[in-house]
Amino acid sequence: MGSELCRTYWYPLYAYVRRQGYGPHDAQDLTQGFFTRLLEKNYLAQAERQKGRFRSFLLAALKHFLSDERDKAKAQKRGGGQALISLDEQTAENRYRVEPADVMSAEKLFERRWALTLLEQARARLREEYVAAGKAEFYDELKILETGEKNMVTYAQSAVRLGTTESAIKSAVPRLRRRYAELVREEVAHTVNSPSEIDEEIRYLIAVVGS
Repeated sequence: MGSELCRTYWYPLYAYVRRQGYGPHDAQDLTQGFFTRLLEKNYLAQAERQKGRFRSFLLAALKHFLSDERDKAKAQKRGGGQALISLDEQTAENRYRVEPADVMSAEKLFERRWALTLLEQARARLREEYVAAGKAEFYDELKILETGEKNMVTYAQSAVRLGTTESAIKSAVPRLRRRYAELVREEVAHTVNSPSEIDEEIRYLIAVVGS
């Protein structure tokens, strides 16, 4: 755990703050201020010592931070004027605009975005592995087959485009799925304190995404 996880999962926290009723500028300010306090006060060390999921720790810490901030009169105190985590407000707002308007509570939105961010992180790592092996086009083609993005694409068509055999494609898709599952487990492992919690957390996050 650490600042790298914060950089990865800042958007779910930003979305939580926005769903609490804060405008874009205040939400960015508050999210930045939260990370500043988290890192400067070394609260992440507490998360590593305590039992529990990093997801739950961050949300509880953010709620406490927002409560403290409501008691402060001067907004400029937020973050101490430092930017320890780089937030792109335009990117954040573009993402937030497509969130369901009033369907989810702030907590549910946070959990859903946390789960999707984790899956996206695993997917990005998977593509990086293919790119490093000089197989970017191979990955992009397999992803279409694996996710069903284009129902009209067949294994035979993909084989022709990649200059390989249909049998090779049929063998490659399950390997891609297995590697993706392994990377998802690795990402989850970074956010829990014990290997025994990984399967439970995966089941929970899948349920969150599917709800």
